[in-house]
Amino acid sequence: MIPYKHEPFTDFSKKENQKAFKEGLKLVESYLGQDYPLVIGGERITTEDKIVSVNPANKEELVGRVSKANQDLAEKAMTEAYTTFESWRKVKPETRADILFRASAIVRRRKHEFSAILVKEAGKPWNEADADTAEAIDFMEYYARQMLRIKEGFPVESRPGEYNQFNYTPLGVGVVISPWNFAFAIMAGTAVAAIVSGNTVLLKPASTTPVVAAKFIEVLEEAGLPKGVINYVPGSGAEVGDYLVDHPKTRFISFTGSRDVGVRIYERAAKVNPGQKWLKRVIAEMGGKDTIVVDSEGDLELAAQAIVTSAFGFSGQKCSACSRAVIVEDVYDQVLARAVELTKELTVGDTVDGDKFMGPVIDQAAYDKIMSYIEIGQTEGKLMAGGEGDNSKGFFVKPTIFADVDPEARLMKEEIFGPVVAFSKAKDFDHAIEIANNTDYGLTGAVITNNRAKIEQAREDFHVGNLYFNRGCTGAIVGYQPFGGFNMSGTDSKAGGPDYLLLHMQAKTTSEML
Repeated sequence: MIPYKHEPFTDFSKKENQKAFKEGLKLVESYLGQDYPLVIGGERITTEDKIVSVNPANKEELVGRVSKANQDLAEKAMTEAYTTFESWRKVKPETRADILFRASAIVRRRKHEFSAILVKEAGKPWNEADADTAEAIDFMEYYARQMLRIKEGFPVESRPGEYNQFNYTPLGVGVVISPWNFAFAIMAGTAVAAIVSGNTVLLKPASTTPVVAAKFIEVLEEAGLPKGVINYVPGSGAEVGDYLVDHPKTRFISFTGSRDVGVRIYERAAKVNPGQKWLKRVIAEMGGKDTIVVDSEGDLELAAQAIVTSAFGFSGQKCSACSRAVIVEDVYDQVLARAVELTKELTVGDTVDGDKFMGPVIDQAAYDKIMSYIEIGQTEGKLMAGGEGDNSKGFFVKPTIFADVDPEARLMKEEIFGPVVAFSKAKDFDHAIEIANNTDYGLTGAVITNNRAKIEQAREDFHVGNLYFNRGCTGAIVGYQPFGGFNMSGTDSKAGGPDYLLLHMQAKTTSEML
């Protein structure tokens, strides 16, 4: 087996890569506005009720219209998935892995097309879209390899006259509820982890980005995935999401999204409904309130660059985004001034243009929420950059910095999910770590320091699932930095890590007397 190596990012400084990406955009533009059916048991089902996907950079541009599942169709999908599970669970792990290898090869050949869909449907800049597609490829490659590693289980002891085995067996039907911010990578990763482990899936993608998911279903079909293993059922959370979470045949729920929705799913999944004979498993990746700590003994230029990139990449719409910069007072003014300078150089606009650093936020609701936090920020800190929005054509918010924010302020406590970062002053390094931990979340964090003792102190005391030293707090790579958080950031299910597939399986011990 070829060793795993993550998919390289495209170098857009090269003219030939720019040209290839523009061709991808042209291809996607040729099929904008199409209708996409549900896919249940391999059957394409069209409904009158549609989810309408629009380009957040240009509200007039229709990306696609996707048929919307209701409870009857969700029930049909559940029946298909439940029936298919009986045959799929017995398919050899090697065969399941091979489907993922083929699917990843198909996406690799169509890489710029998939990235172009993300430019149009999610408003991603070229580099962010490219990284999203690369991560989707990585998830398929990595999880296929992991399945081949664990297919024989783990060795256990046997005594004379007996033979003991410890193996993993799939769980059953999983409901995968994926987010819009990594509309391809997380959607694909959560879905393929479940199916390569031998489960069947009902995939309910985010309603703002269902087209990229529809295109991915086509890829899996082309790669040879049998009918009914994955069923594409976009629909409203209130109608279809709740119904499937509550369903007695649902064995597990894999969710990525907000804290509020995650908590609600966790509560509902805990209830044993009539006809249910298991405790549902919940794999949840929720929000973050992520901090970059800058020490007086750190590289200050690196610190400013890391803060700006981590705060404003993809308009701050990452659960890992830096929304708090906590800086030791000796170097606070210097880092703040440089971060403001860098922020004012950033370009914002329609990301069809490859030279834009930042695009729109996802929709009107996100725009309104972010602008309301900017208003709150005016009373809690000093506006140093940005603070303005324009939703006349698309949903654009300028990258925004607030300085001198109290650690207890709302801006320092609540997840904004937009291009807003709060700067706060710490007395010393100990105080900075204390402020960093002063949140219900615990997803990512970063520490900029050249002091080895402080690095080791942070390693012990900075309570997050992904901690980075002397770099930004975004950009985990599959197989390199397994990703998942503590506390209200979720169940710390490490996506892209060596134990992730085990969350989709259960262990079985068999003992034979010889």
